Amino acid sequence: MNFDLPDLRAFVAVAKLGSFRAAAEELHLSQPALSRRIEKLEGALGVRLFHRTTRKVDMTTVGREFSHRANELLSNLEQSLMGIRDVATHVSGEVTIACIPSAVRYFLPGILKAYHERYPQIMVRIIDQGANEVLTTLLRNEADFGLNYIGTQEPDLEFEPILKEAFVVACRAEHPLARKKKVTWSELTAHEYMSVTKNSGNRFLLDLALSENTSRPRWYCEAQHVSTLVNLVEAGMGVAAVPRLSMPPDGHPVLVSVPLVDPVITRMVGLIRRRGRPLSSAAQQLYDQMAALAPKGRKKKPAR
Repeated sequence: MNFDLPDLRAFVAVAKLGSFRAAAEELHLSQPALSRRIEKLEGALGVRLFHRTTRKVDMTTVGREFSHRANELLSNLEQSLMGIRDVATHVSGEVTIACIPSAVRYFLPGILKAYHERYPQIMVRIIDQGANEVLTTLLRNEADFGLNYIGTQEPDLEFEPILKEAFVVACRAEHPLARKKKVTWSELTAHEYMSVTKNSGNRFLLDLALSENTSRPRWYCEAQHVSTLVNLVEAGMGVAAVPRLSMPPDGHPVLVSVPLVDPVITRMVGLIRRRGRPLSSAAQQLYDQMAALAPKGRKKKPAR
């Protein structure tokens, strides 16, 4: 057939973005040049792939079917190239990850270092945001995949669990609670307690779990991000309930983590991606490395 790889990439870009203008910008082409590539591909296949109007672009039935095959073809081609170590140093591209800040330190450094050593020409962009913003970024197609603790209820997303973590009390080493093996939520009422704001996903989890707890602590100071709370605790302003991942490793000279009980509250951190939308080979390689962190035997949890 009389078409080539750039024509196929042009089709995939328009199918993904739903716009000739956006696809032309992504491929660094003029719109007439992009249109010629699509027309060439349609001529070679003998079918119309898009319905074009002045306001929008929709794929035809044949176009939607061909989109899956085109993505698979490009993915297989890139995968073959990336599997050859002699070629890997010349593979270029970009991968964007949306990630909650508390998970960055635990998940990313070692994996990104190994990934960069193998694919030095691929750029990785990290968008560190709150949980709700990570979801929005994925749904807007502004990131390839994400790390989050919410997303299982989104019908357009797949959630693959990696790690379950509990909330702990963050306090200074000289604080009375630091000497305890565990702390109940009711004990926090006797101390200067700080919390994240109500628009935080962590606050939603805590409020839901403590909705029937009559002796829950009252905050005197709110912050938007968990990392800010940890900084305030380190400065001696009080104590806070935070996810374990947001705390430094054991042995920190100032900060101490103490398990919270009655009740124990946990959250599941996992990988999220758009349902039914294949990743580029570069993104799939990085996604698979992160998915390998999940305990063996854990299966993907489908979005409900």
